[in-house]
Amino acid sequence: MGLCSCFGCRKEGVSMMMDKQPADTKRELEFHEDEDAALASTLIPASSSSVKMPETLEPTLKRGASLDSCHVQNCNTTFSYRELASATKNFRRECLIGEGGFGSIYKGKIDSTGQVVAIKKLDPSGLQGSKEFLVEVLMLSLLHHPNLVDLVGFCAEGEQRLLVYELLPLGSLEYQLHDLPPDMQPLDWNTRMKIAAGIAEGLDYLHNQADPPVIHRDLKSSNILLGEGFHPKLSDFGLAKFGPPKDKSHVSTRVMGTQGYCAPEYYDTGKLTTKSDIYCFGIVLLEIITGRRAVDTTGEHGNQKLLEWARPLLKDRKNLRQLADQKLQGQFSDYVLRQAIDIALMCLQDNPQSRPSIQDLVSATKYLATQKFGRHAAHATRDGKRNDGRVSREEGKQELITAVQGAEDASPELNTFTSNKDQERAQAIAEAKQWGESWRAKMQLCRQIESDDL
Repeated sequence: MGLCSCFGCRKEGVSMMMDKQPADTKRELEFHEDEDAALASTLIPASSSSVKMPETLEPTLKRGASLDSCHVQNCNTTFSYRELASATKNFRRECLIGEGGFGSIYKGKIDSTGQVVAIKKLDPSGLQGSKEFLVEVLMLSLLHHPNLVDLVGFCAEGEQRLLVYELLPLGSLEYQLHDLPPDMQPLDWNTRMKIAAGIAEGLDYLHNQADPPVIHRDLKSSNILLGEGFHPKLSDFGLAKFGPPKDKSHVSTRVMGTQGYCAPEYYDTGKLTTKSDIYCFGIVLLEIITGRRAVDTTGEHGNQKLLEWARPLLKDRKNLRQLADQKLQGQFSDYVLRQAIDIALMCLQDNPQSRPSIQDLVSATKYLATQKFGRHAAHATRDGKRNDGRVSREEGKQELITAVQGAEDASPELNTFTSNKDQERAQAIAEAKQWGESWRAKMQLCRQIESDDL
């Protein structure tokens, strides 16, 4: 099966998209339409005047948000259709690397710079159109972070709509987890936790550092691209929305997303919050742990969704090792596996208020990423530690303290203590203990709720 090495989309078939307009949200959606059109007309470069403005543009800015500092017109290159046709040898099939909801995706080389890029060409009959094209240009012109894909430029010439991205060499997380050829090495546990931590950092930027905050709305394994060293980057912002103003708790909109990832409260009510992305993160983390798709259409009825498949195994925590991807061949710590599963389950609570904040997820996944498993760990024998590379719960507690002490970026507060080493050490241990106690309490609540649900 052909794969898009940059976007991880299959050449056959597209994502199952949901488009549902709850009656009670229609009025609120219409309230934002004039603001959206005004925003778009302000941000789109004059050279792209041929873009026909959609009547309803998905994102909405906070009232009073400054546009002067965006400099969108200078963020990306506007390519001509001729340039991109030349880059892809007139869009020859040999340059085709995948297809998705937006259209065909080609690998190309820009003649003027020599840069190798991925070029998405809009399919007029596809699931996404001019509105999503415009949203993606706006979002990636405003947003810049090491864990977000870089938009090189775009083309909006006549009826043509194309997006030009950096080409990431290791494909998508979906490809690495589900579609990797048998002769290639699967992701090991350490790399999986590193990827999870990077995804959390990308979401943290969208939710807490971007102004206004951004809700991705379509976070899934195929939209997480992997660069050198398996560095993850979030991509595909065509369905993204700006978060609600401070005086509102949510954004009301049509339900859009991918089956198997959509948060239940968003699907039922159309009320979108950052906690909807947290639910998606939980599904992705469960994919990373299990190596199973969010929806497996080849499975038995009632057992096709990942969470449905996992529930029977979650009834007895002695079965948790059976949740782990068989391709890992048992090469992981039981303790860290349990912690990763607990984190995923907290993200998947039906009540969005019970889900952890993205700041907590960044701290938790960073910690998991520091718990290396490998041959070097298998031979460790210090202070009675097991010699099989696994750690007990009490050993893990001490590892948490050690990790916070030793990691330069584990907590911003740790970098402020430079004059007194004893004070720095005491503060680090206190913070680590407080963090650990908080997570243990949350995990206990998570297990209790899961037990009630099951």
